[in-house]
Amino acid sequence: MGRAGKALKQALNFYGISQNKLAVALGIERTIVNRWFHERADPAAETVADIVKALKEIEPAAAQKFIEVYLGELIRDEDEDFD
Repeated sequence: MGRAGKALKQALNFYGISQNKLAVALGIERTIVNRWFHERADPAAETVADIVKALKEIEPAAAQKFIEVYLGELIRDEDEDFD
């Protein structure tokens, strides 16, 4: 478990977004978001896309932060490939 939960925790904490607010935006139970947040479960790939969409509606910068932390090394590798 891990990368999605770490990314979610950083994005929510940095932008002051509650787990409940994200859960409401996703139309799911807060306990599900809590499991991701505490790295007890990982969201499915389709759900990661839904998380990004929900975060964009709440706070676009939080969505970007989530993507950067979640994809971190992949994004940096691509940036290096273009240099």
